[in-house]
Amino acid sequence: MTDESPRRLRADAARNSEKILRAARAIFAETGPDASLEEIARRAGVGIATLYRRFPNKEQLVRAALEQKITEEMSPAISRALDDSDPLRGLATLWEASVSFAARERGMLGAVSHAGSLASELSAPFYEALILVARRAQIAGRVRADLVPDDLHRITVMLLSVLHTVQPDSDGWKRYITLMLDGLAPVQPTVLPSPEPLSQTLTRSSRPA
Repeated sequence: MTDESPRRLRADAARNSEKILRAARAIFAETGPDASLEEIARRAGVGIATLYRRFPNKEQLVRAALEQKITEEMSPAISRALDDSDPLRGLATLWEASVSFAARERGMLGAVSHAGSLASELSAPFYEALILVARRAQIAGRVRADLVPDDLHRITVMLLSVLHTVQPDSDGWKRYITLMLDGLAPVQPTVLPSPEPLSQTLTRSSRPA
């Protein structure tokens, strides 16, 4: 076997992994957490045996696909927030990136919810940045001094829950990030984005029995 063969095999394996991950991301987005590995393999143009060699189970595939998405989309937002001289704007950057990501990746995150502690593990860099930027905002007098890290986790969950009340392709959730930031930094109110009507699903579910 020549020196070229191992390199070629490694390159082929890397290309197959990339095709599998791209297919997984697309199918999870389309069909949600119940997407089958067989369908992902078909979409990627590889055999199911190839998929299992690269990703022995669904949890490992979900992990790799989500890590890829986070690297591409969340890591740059985290860097911008940490580098921003305005910590309040940094908080807005982090929350907007988080909610926007969740809005686009509902299917992928639904798959993550079936993968044990994976979601909290992969979200750790986001929360570390959120805590650091919030602390800078407190030192600068832009955020109330009694805010604690657990508050930031709960606020993030609250903001993510807004997604259940707006249309999937809407950015109506931005209004509530503005409201939250004004609540944390009680200064002259910021002009809010326009409100969006409640989705029909929420309206029906809130009616008395």
